[in-house]
Amino acid sequence: MDIARLRPELTATLALGLPMIGSHVARMAIGVADTVMVGWYGVEALAALVLASSLYMLLFLLGGGYSIGGSGLIAGARARGDDVEVRRVTRMAIWLSMLHGLLMAPLMWWSGPILTFLGQQPQIAALAQDYLRIMMPAMPLVLGGMVINSYLSALGRPNAVMWITLAGLPLNVLLNWLLIFGNWGFPELGVAGSAIASLIVNGLQLVGLLAYALWLPEARRYRLMQRFWRPDWPFFFSVFRLGLPIGLAIVAEVALFAGSNVMMGWIGTTELAAHGIALQITSIAFMVHLGLSNAATIRAGEAFGRRDFAGLRDVAAAVILMSLGFAAVVIVIFILWPAPLVQLYLDQTDPSSGAILVVAVGLMIWAAMFQIADAMQVILQGLLRGVQDTQIPLYLAIVGYWAVGMTTSYVCAFTLGMGAPGLWAGLLAGLSVSAVLLYWRFYHGLRRGGWTRAAAAG
Repeated sequence: MDIARLRPELTATLALGLPMIGSHVARMAIGVADTVMVGWYGVEALAALVLASSLYMLLFLLGGGYSIGGSGLIAGARARGDDVEVRRVTRMAIWLSMLHGLLMAPLMWWSGPILTFLGQQPQIAALAQDYLRIMMPAMPLVLGGMVINSYLSALGRPNAVMWITLAGLPLNVLLNWLLIFGNWGFPELGVAGSAIASLIVNGLQLVGLLAYALWLPEARRYRLMQRFWRPDWPFFFSVFRLGLPIGLAIVAEVALFAGSNVMMGWIGTTELAAHGIALQITSIAFMVHLGLSNAATIRAGEAFGRRDFAGLRDVAAAVILMSLGFAAVVIVIFILWPAPLVQLYLDQTDPSSGAILVVAVGLMIWAAMFQIADAMQVILQGLLRGVQDTQIPLYLAIVGYWAVGMTTSYVCAFTLGMGAPGLWAGLLAGLSVSAVLLYWRFYHGLRRGGWTRAAAAG
């Protein structure tokens, strides 16, 4: 690999990816702050928040594909100098995102009976329903904001997205402190107060992103809000066909880990607690690869839009090199210092902490083993989205995550009696197979001219 030749692409991808990584970490920090502060309030409130957040995230991620797919289309249109297409794609991606949020509203409004039917305690399900009913307006706001995020990032302005997202963190903490606990004369609302805080922060973030997008001098030529109410059905269905498989693929991956949570609960409480800690630590590292994947979608979309397939190969080589480099650092940290990382999550005065620490440290070795596979599968998904290939990758993801990952987890954990490590062996198998299949899909298209034909057809 010629590093000197790749240096310009490495620099450009890193400049785009770092702020996107920062945005993902900021969003994750807001979620962690909610969990910690509601946990201080009470056990029932925390259980309700965890339950409600899981359902909200599942419904939310299903609609997240329109913004991700839109970023590649916007980048390609900009590379071709097609200002009209940039506007049309962005508008219809916002339409679809907000429509998805509205369609999910009934499930959120009647979430209490749904959660009770799924075996949750009635009082916890009722609190979760209170949270989700307040958060109903937030879903279209957040999904619409994600489209503006993609639009600004494709315009080379990811820093603005990062700073607006980061600004929401201290505001969210303050509003949580006021509304969860009833400080400074505010009503004490518990988990409902956390929902109100999140709704306010999400609304203000959307206003900030939209205001910046409309103010930005180089973006004014796109006239983003001009006749926004007017439908554009060809691009509506184009974004829909591209975005829905992305959302389904994301849900398939999330469902793999959600399924592992359920199966770990069958093994034992100690194992479930250790599993949660190990996943939390690995998810922080994953934010780096996710940010690089988002950058890869935009850079690949630009090369695809210019019909520059040598450039597309360089984009892939650069982003894979960076992701593998970071994965190597994480592997070393996870292998050499697993205990100090796990201990950050444990109360050393709790008698159960020792047993949790032992299990979690063992799982961190498995976490180290699947770093490369996890990094590669998300990076290759980003590259494939940049070349507008989402349907086949969805099928490959289902095969990898479910047919291989979930099945292997169950067999290793229960049939072979490996317990908690067996579940993580299944995660490793599923992510590895997904990475191999997605690698084959992307580079097969490069070698056989599939992306050339796709670009000509588009």
